[in-house]
Amino acid sequence: MDVAKILNAKGLACPMPIVKTKKAIGEINSGEVLEVHATDQGAKSDLTAWAKSGGHQLLKDTEEDNVLKFWIKKA
Repeated sequence: MDVAKILNAKGLACPMPIVKTKKAIGEINSGEVLEVHATDQGAKSDLTAWAKSGGHQLLKDTEEDNVLKFWIKKA
């Protein structure tokens, strides 16, 4: 998957992963993909809801070694 930008939000607690994701998605073009790495377990539901409310598409999410990874396609 082609990724335009990778955001490291590891170690940040709510609401910072969302705040940082919102800023990062503003730095890429429509149709491009943002990859987000987070360790806050709340980020899973938060980022899913945020992407949906913003019209963005959550392409995939995984978890490995306690790191949540999300791929969000900008609307």
